[in-house]
This record gives sequence, C-alpha cells and structure tokens, in this order.
Amino acid sequence: MTRPAYITRLSAFLPNRPVENDEMERVLGQTGERPSRARRVVLRNNGIRQRHYVIDPDTGVVRYNNAQLTAAAVRALCSDGYTLDRIQCIAVGTSLADQLMPSHGVMVHGELGNPACEVVTTSGVCVAGVLALKYAWLAIKSGECDHAVAAGSEVASLAMRSQRFAAEKDNAAGAIEARPELAFEKDFLRWMLSDAAGAMALAPEPRRDASSLRIDWIDVFSHAHEMPACMYAGADRAADGRLTGWMQFDHAALGEHSVFAVKQDVRLLNDHIALYCAEKPFAAVMQKRGLRAAEVDWFLPHLSSFFFEPKLAAVLEKIGLPIPRSRWFTNLATRGNTGSASIYLMLEELIASGRAEPGQRIVCVVPESGRFSTAIMHLTVVR
Repeated sequence: MTRPAYITRLSAFLPNRPVENDEMERVLGQTGERPSRARRVVLRNNGIRQRHYVIDPDTGVVRYNNAQLTAAAVRALCSDGYTLDRIQCIAVGTSLADQLMPSHGVMVHGELGNPACEVVTTSGVCVAGVLALKYAWLAIKSGECDHAVAAGSEVASLAMRSQRFAAEKDNAAGAIEARPELAFEKDFLRWMLSDAAGAMALAPEPRRDASSLRIDWIDVFSHAHEMPACMYAGADRAADGRLTGWMQFDHAALGEHSVFAVKQDVRLLNDHIALYCAEKPFAAVMQKRGLRAAEVDWFLPHLSSFFFEPKLAAVLEKIGLPIPRSRWFTNLATRGNTGSASIYLMLEELIASGRAEPGQRIVCVVPESGRFSTAIMHLTVVR
C-alpha cells in the first residue's frame, strides 16, 4: 500500500552577496595574460545578470564548503515547530562533493548534528538534486518514514577558480559572435555556474497553515546507452570518446591534463541536447502520463542559459506540448545555473511569491548534459 507524499517546506540558501557580471573575473581569477574576450559574449547570450559564490566577493575568503552550504539550507527549513530531530531520512544530491569519500550526505548529517537517521547521497550533475528528492518521496510514499528531507547543492565556483586552468590562448571573438556555443568549450562554464543550496521537507500529509506541494510523479531518463559523456570532471576523454578516470593518472599528469577541471563537449551538447534532453523524455511522459499543455499551470525548466530557451520552446511545439511562455517560471537571470540546486531554488521562489494557487499543477524539467539525462516532475499545489 502506498500513500501520498507532500513537500511541506522549501528553503533556498544563497551564500554571500550577489556577484554582478563585471565582478566575476576578479572573484574567480583571470586564466591568461589578459581578461577573457569571451566573457561578455557568453554573458550576453546566457542572460544571467547575478549569481552567488561561496567565495566572498569582497575578501576572496571561502565562507562555506559544500556540506556547510547544504546544512544551512536544511536548517532554514526549521520554523513553526519544525525541528531537525524530526528528520528520519536525509537525501542529498550534488555535482562536486567536498571529498571523494565519505559521502556528501554523511558530511551534511555531521554538520547538522541531528539524531541518527538514514542518509543517502545521489551523484551526477543537475539531475542529482531530483534523484535525491525522488528517494525522499519514495521513502514517504512507501511508509518507510514520516519525515524526510531532500536537498541539492553546488559549489561550482571552487572548481572554476583560475588556478584550475592552464592559461588559454586568446579566443577568436569573431567566431564566438557567429556561433556563441563555440565559447562553451572553456569559458562557457566559468561564466555560467553558480553556488547555492536548496532543501525540501517531505511528509505524508500537507501543512495546515501554508501551501504544500503534492508530488504526483517523478520520471527520470538516461540516454547513456546511446550517447557518450558530454560534461565531466575527474577524467580525461580519449579520441574514441571513452573516459579515463583520475585514478589512472599519476600525480603530475592530473595537473597537466586538467583532469579535475569541469569540461564539456560543446558540439555534442549543441547537436543533441534538444533531442535527448527534451524531445525524447517529454514524448515519453506524454504517452505514459497523458501530459497535456492545457493541464500545466506552471512550467519550471532548469535552463543552463537563455540561449536554450527558444530551442526548448520549439521542441515542445513540435511534439504537441505548446506551453505558453506566460506559464514559464525561471530565476536563471538572478541565480545563474545552480545545477542540482536549481529546481529547489525555483520552486521555493515561486511558492514564496504566492503566485501558485491551490489546485494548480506544476511541471518541472531538469536536463543534464553529463551523459544526456532528464528528470520531469509533476506537482499539485494544495492548501
């Protein structure tokens, strides 16, 4: 027997003050002898105006590691009688944990200091946050526990600092203007990724004093059986597309090959993201769940860049799911690409705004270019 599960509390934790576009290179550091020529082009195309870093933009001091950032988001759930000692299950997802072992989840549990509980860590890239939420949802739904917490977090700035990269040759500004995706290869990720953490409390009953979100379904799709790795870290890629993991490099080679730098195959991304991260998964949920555009009141897409917004809209139109732009909600411009935390931040901001009314249905999509995975989630606002 199964029971419903509700998101009863949402939180977002944004470290330090916002960093404006013109401050980014000063905070992250310059990778070559001169400032990046791609930065302005990339920022103009991605449409991001502000983001947050765990690096204090005024002092350069790292104020939080990933576990501390996540714990801060979980603590922010605590109000109106909700306390950490209620938590029976913690599920957390992130792209880059502070260490290879132990798991990110137990480090978060250690930061929180709440009593013994089940702890789960999901890894990957952007979809990791939804996978953590799905685990918590299933734990509630199955009756395994009555109080669960899910969280997603990123500290991308620590991987984007200048010391992670060898000096780059000057980019061809003309080529970047003609095809903005060419700038993605190195500079794109430095001007895209942001830091944040979000958390959700789940229970088998909705709150009586505030809106809750009933989780109707969460579907996750991996196309790794058809596609090679596109975005990766801790590995280097051979000519045949196979990854060689960090354990196969000696210490010197780790630096020479920038093995721990976050990398992306831009051409692979641009050629296949629409099909594998939008068209195929949405077509599947339309068939499986009967999803129709008229039944979607809010559409929350995790966009890495506004560059991809018209591409996503075109795919939805093509497959017969033309959700009007008036129903789309994103905070990409002010939060940046927060990866596995993004859907937490979007839902928290939407619900806090009071714009989502009881009975309305929310569809969230989180694509991941790691090896072309996508998570699609359906929620209903209840009061």
